Amino acid sequence: MKYKTKDTFTIINEKGLHTRPSTELVRCASSFKAQIFLSYQDLTVNAKSLLGILMLAAHRGSKIHIEAEGEDASAAVQALIELAQNRFNIKY
Repeated sequence: MKYKTKDTFTIINEKGLHTRPSTELVRCASSFKAQIFLSYQDLTVNAKSLLGILMLAAHRGSKIHIEAEGEDASAAVQALIELAQNRFNIKY
C-alpha cells in the first residue's frame, strides 16, 4: 500500500533557503524511505537533492509545498515542517 501525504510550510529564516538550511533539509529528508518532493512556484524538486532545493531560490516568506509518498510519508512531512518551524536549526 502506498501512502501519500501533502502539506505546506513557510520559510521564516531571514536569508531564505540558502545552502545551510537546504543542507539541513536534505539531511532530514534523506533519513526517510519515502520519496519527497518540494514545490515552489512552477518548480518541483527532490527534497533529497541539495542542488534541487537551491534551484528553488526560495526567500523568506515563501510557501513551500511538500508531497511525500511511501510507508513513512506522513512522518517525513511532519519532520520537515518541524524543521522549517525551527528555522532549520540555524541560529544567526
